[in-house]
Amino acid sequence: MRKIYPLNQNWLFNHQFDPAFNALECSEKDFERVILPHTNHLFPISGFDDRDFQFVSSYRRHIQIPETLRDYEIFVDFEGAMAVARIFLNGRFVCEHSGGYTPFAARLTPHVNWGGDNVLAVELDSSERPDTPPFGGQIDYLTFGGLYREVNLRVVNPLFLENVFIKPRQVLKQDPHLEVLGFLQNSQQVKGEATLEFEVTDGERSVLKHKSRFSLDGNSQQTVQMTIEGAGQLTPWDLDHPHLYQASVTLHSEGVEVDRYPVRFGFRECLFTPEGFTLNGKRIQLRGLNRHQTYPWVGGAMPARVQRMDADILRKEFKVNIVRTSHYPQSPHFLDRCDELGLLVFEEIPGWQHIGDRSWQDISCENIREMIRRDWNHPSIILWGTRINESRDNDEFYARTNSAAKELDDTRQTGGVRYLFDSHLIEDVFTFNDFDPVKLQTPVHPLHLVTEFCGHMYSTKHVDNTERLTEHVRRHAHIQSLAAATRGIAGAIGWCAFDYNTHKDFGSGDHVCHHGVADMFRIPKFAAMVYKAQCPPGEEVVLEPGFHWCLGDKAAAGGVGEAWINSNCDSLKLYLGEDYVGEISPSKDLFPGLPHPPFKVGKELEGIWGERWKPLRIEGCLQGQPVISRTLSERGVDAVLKIQADSFSLNGDGSDATRVWFMVTDEFGNHRNFALGSIQFEIEGPGEIIGDNPFALTGGCGAVWVRSKIGSGPIHLKATHGWLGTHVVTIDVNNEFHESL
Repeated sequence: MRKIYPLNQNWLFNHQFDPAFNALECSEKDFERVILPHTNHLFPISGFDDRDFQFVSSYRRHIQIPETLRDYEIFVDFEGAMAVARIFLNGRFVCEHSGGYTPFAARLTPHVNWGGDNVLAVELDSSERPDTPPFGGQIDYLTFGGLYREVNLRVVNPLFLENVFIKPRQVLKQDPHLEVLGFLQNSQQVKGEATLEFEVTDGERSVLKHKSRFSLDGNSQQTVQMTIEGAGQLTPWDLDHPHLYQASVTLHSEGVEVDRYPVRFGFRECLFTPEGFTLNGKRIQLRGLNRHQTYPWVGGAMPARVQRMDADILRKEFKVNIVRTSHYPQSPHFLDRCDELGLLVFEEIPGWQHIGDRSWQDISCENIREMIRRDWNHPSIILWGTRINESRDNDEFYARTNSAAKELDDTRQTGGVRYLFDSHLIEDVFTFNDFDPVKLQTPVHPLHLVTEFCGHMYSTKHVDNTERLTEHVRRHAHIQSLAAATRGIAGAIGWCAFDYNTHKDFGSGDHVCHHGVADMFRIPKFAAMVYKAQCPPGEEVVLEPGFHWCLGDKAAAGGVGEAWINSNCDSLKLYLGEDYVGEISPSKDLFPGLPHPPFKVGKELEGIWGERWKPLRIEGCLQGQPVISRTLSERGVDAVLKIQADSFSLNGDGSDATRVWFMVTDEFGNHRNFALGSIQFEIEGPGEIIGDNPFALTGGCGAVWVRSKIGSGPIHLKATHGWLGTHVVTIDVNNEFHESL
């Protein structure tokens, strides 16, 4: 028997902490009822005090555990509690966990009040404690606080499968097979005969089956290894066809089924070589972005749908093929979606430059083990990061971290992100932050990956003028081109995907690092289109101007000056009004490493002060035939308020949410970056707004998130702009869900 019960509703939260709050009985009049994921403090978008989330808070959850479960083991699984959590049940201490980015399990069995009321209490320290990674020095991001990921109650037999690891073996050889490790927990230390049954299914179809008999050795922990032949019939997981299989491992003891463990996996081989990165033997140029998992107002406390959407944005909108989870393990929902989309992942341990004392390092090593054991069945993950980001050498510590990763997973290579080129290489891949805007370091190690560039060296905002935004485009295109054209470099991961909140010591003085190719709302800047344009035209024809269309935004002369158009077309034809200007080709001489270099424009689009400004029409051609067209208005008029929800259906569990983004455009749908005004929201139905209301536009765009309440029915979100009218977005809430415990 294995039962998983979500424990995300009906939590009680108090911003204060008192030891009495951990008891079975205490006054709860000062607690508020909350639903997970939960942030311990709501923030403005910018300009706040980064100490506001750093306090010890209290969570309580009443649980009814029936008498019928007395013969079972009871665990509570926490996906993420920021940052140090002490767990109590009915006033009795259960466990403590340090680190907010990795999961942990609390065994409740000895303390359960069977058939009666139980109180699960969490004493949560969200301060930046120097004894806990990533803290102890300065870090260029915020961790925020709270029970910001999901919690589940797990009921299993005393003999159960604690974890399963499915290793693809010899994928490209004549005898491809699976090596399956089953990790047993045996709390009653029983002995006897047992079997593990392994089955792989593809939808409703059974693909592989295997049965392995073994003897229980009576130890509390036991690992059973199985070799599954016949894996040659499995469809490989790759970027274009990320085929996933469902597996189940069933444990029988003395002929009785006692546990069944589900696993999703992909069959693939990934390898960094001196020639670059290969997936299933095919070389792939890695082209990607770093991601912080945080959002406006709530930090990391967003549900599965929102976390998954970031993967969609990166893979489907920006067309990248790799993401680095800077600088910590991120939501398992995000990783699940990466598996489904064919988005490669470089996942690393929590930290930023600072290395603490021996006990701090012990926690970091445990973070590695927790990260790998949680995520080792994700085919999207191709590299483990076993070094604190940008830290100095500490050979003893990094020998420990690298060894911990290798002992757990011998199917993946390791990397360690540094910014010092002469640092010691203990890991497999030399992963390097290379911030020179002109050139890349020539590799001196056989396996080399650029893991950051640009970013803080050239931050941008939607309201910057054309010269700065077009230079942002050029820099991302230039480094990606250099990485692809330089022998020995497997690829480059730009800093970064999305702007993010940070400490007062970083950013633009507003607690925001404007380093992204998109803002905090995930709305792209022009540089994001460098990445999008690299997809083949058969996937999507891309035509994205990288400039504001206006006469006077460039210094010294009229027009846009030297600027870029991101497109995967063969050629572009330019028209000013009805006048044909000329045809331009991609700048292959400037960006020889890119499949689809940006198109450079200059004097073709210059204007003269005093002359009448005209609309710009760009016509994209493939094999001489027009296939796409864009028109940019010359009128300078904020014409339309565009508003769109990412999802139009939510679950009625009280935590599901979707982004609703909005943008002021010209009459042709082009972003008006300097548009101002405010948007007033009204909401009806089983939902609530996460965000500012009214919302003051900056950069002509923004977003709020709409979260469901427990219930069902339509949500009507009405958005009113001062002079662009009123728009209504309708989102249906279905599947009303009330937790059973």
